[in-house]
Amino acid sequence: MDLFDALEGRRSIRAYQEKPVSREIVERLLQAAELAPSAGNLQSRRYVVVMRQDLRKALALAAYGQSHISSAPVDIVVCADVRRSSRRYGDRGSLYAIQDADAAVMCMLLAAHAMGLGACWNGAFDDGMVRDILSIEEGVVPVAIISLGWPAESPSSPGRMPPNARWEV
Repeated sequence: MDLFDALEGRRSIRAYQEKPVSREIVERLLQAAELAPSAGNLQSRRYVVVMRQDLRKALALAAYGQSHISSAPVDIVVCADVRRSSRRYGDRGSLYAIQDADAAVMCMLLAAHAMGLGACWNGAFDDGMVRDILSIEEGVVPVAIISLGWPAESPSSPGRMPPNARWEV
């Protein structure tokens, strides 16, 4: 798939088929995520792959009732490893770790789309609840819950505004 086709065709999918996603496919998506740029190549990010229904339901509650999180066969919680980044970058490490995690999310979303999967980037959730549900250690911050599965919908393009750029030439 051409990169620009992937960028233009990717959509946030919130309805999934009742069809499992294999461990091999998830591992391939995690590999794609790790190809993302990273401050100092520290790869200050971690992933929690959630396939258990009870945990997916709990994550949906932590995400203010977003039901697609529990109906997706897989959720991947992408976390920023602030401690790892902060050892090298001090106070800026927190920002860099979050940027590392966000870059990984975008690579994962594009890879999922290229593989025919549907996914949705969810950023609205109670951090503390997610941390408790998944026993995430201190210094590691959940930044996104990616719901993932075989799409049961095909949303049209929501349209985009032109780039808001200021040129200094």
